[in-house]
Amino acid sequence: MVTELVGGETGLPEGILGTVLLAGMWASILILASGVAQNLIYTFQLASAYRALRRRRVVSGTPSVWWSFAEKTVPISILIPAYNEGTGIVDSVRSMLALHYPNFDVIVVNDGSSDNTLGALIDAFHLEPVERAYPEAVPHAPIRTLYANPQYPRLLVADKANGGKADALNAGINLSRMPLFCSVDADSLLENDALLRAVQPFMDDPDRVVAVGGTIRVVNGCGVRLGRVFKVGLPRSWLARFQINEYLRSFLVSRLAWSEWGAVMLIAGAFGIFRRNVAIEAGGYSHGTVGEDMEIIVKLRRLQGDQNRDYAIRFVPDPVSWTEVPERLSTLARQRRRWQRGGLETFFKHRAMVLRSRYGLSGTLGYANILISDVVGPLLELLGYLLIPLFFFTGVLQLDFFLAYLGTVFAYGVFLSVGALVLEEIELHRYPEPGDLARLTASAVLENFGYRQINNVWRMLGWWDFLRRKQGWGEMLRQGFGSTSQTNRGH
Repeated sequence: MVTELVGGETGLPEGILGTVLLAGMWASILILASGVAQNLIYTFQLASAYRALRRRRVVSGTPSVWWSFAEKTVPISILIPAYNEGTGIVDSVRSMLALHYPNFDVIVVNDGSSDNTLGALIDAFHLEPVERAYPEAVPHAPIRTLYANPQYPRLLVADKANGGKADALNAGINLSRMPLFCSVDADSLLENDALLRAVQPFMDDPDRVVAVGGTIRVVNGCGVRLGRVFKVGLPRSWLARFQINEYLRSFLVSRLAWSEWGAVMLIAGAFGIFRRNVAIEAGGYSHGTVGEDMEIIVKLRRLQGDQNRDYAIRFVPDPVSWTEVPERLSTLARQRRRWQRGGLETFFKHRAMVLRSRYGLSGTLGYANILISDVVGPLLELLGYLLIPLFFFTGVLQLDFFLAYLGTVFAYGVFLSVGALVLEEIELHRYPEPGDLARLTASAVLENFGYRQINNVWRMLGWWDFLRRKQGWGEMLRQGFGSTSQTNRGH
């Protein structure tokens, strides 16, 4: 084959072309090996997630259980960083204030919004300026004014100079007076008993647990009234449906499995609970990164490892936070580029943890998975898209192998998505309509033909943004919980 190519059209010396083809073949082997490794991890995750769901302890939301928990639960501050969230912020805050939990407060940090976020809150809750002392335990931009209303004793609103999401969360940490804080996105809605369920690990293992994450679900297509999801449904947009499959794989399978293995490396910023004193000891949220949710978990693991402490970070599948996902390709592209950039920032900032035994499984298995999946994964996948077809068309790969490779890749992608749907249906049953499950199964098949590939393009662009040291979040167009769209920029 090499001789034919050289003597045919390339004009390259046989030795050079042979070296190029040999390098390409080794690259292809590396790509295939990486794919096999990731698929093995996914398979083990699916089995581990199923086992965890089968043996999980479910807390009932009945009044008797509610009151039995009243004297045992740990007080929590809910922190809501908000930038240009005027469309949905009032519904979100009402959702938080109506939670079934004995002792909590809600701290909304308006991070210098240029829209009516602050005004909407003042009008809806009749807020007035107040004075309140607070420690400067972690750094943040200046707080201009605090607002409250005695009729809403659980609610405090802070108006501060723009500093980004991490900066706003740090302000919330300083304002909090509770031993635990819960970070929640401003476009999220929590289910009534979400805190009650999520706090279980802190109660079961109070000396070790420093952070707990919960499941994030897609609110697009659901019925929302007064800050509550009263009807679960699917969006009309196939783009949003693809993301539902992604969220199921990510939370119901991947995060749950990593929690079981003691190496969960990410708690979503849309819903996570932390011990305030430990977060302060770690320095709070870091500035200069767009992946603050991943970075604080890695910081906590690094701190605990450096101090040689026995600790735990858990994921609980039952508590649900509903969040809006993008329905426009341009908005989704910005989000995925930001996610990739944030993951790379965290990985390289804490690269000293890689394969270090002092950090336990998080430094070995957890960080190795980040390296394979998030750091080199997009590069290898892109090479695969280029080299495999190239070798097929040049005759290096036979047709049977080429078709078998494509079929295996697509079939396994469908298997993982359908596996997550099966877990959802057997254990949680959030989508009651049979038609919804059929449509999600269809989206699990269709996402492999274009959507997955364009996601990898966005991840490569995220790599480029990281190399250029790009800062900021970019614009995020939201529909809110009504019909009016809005632009969110700055976090």
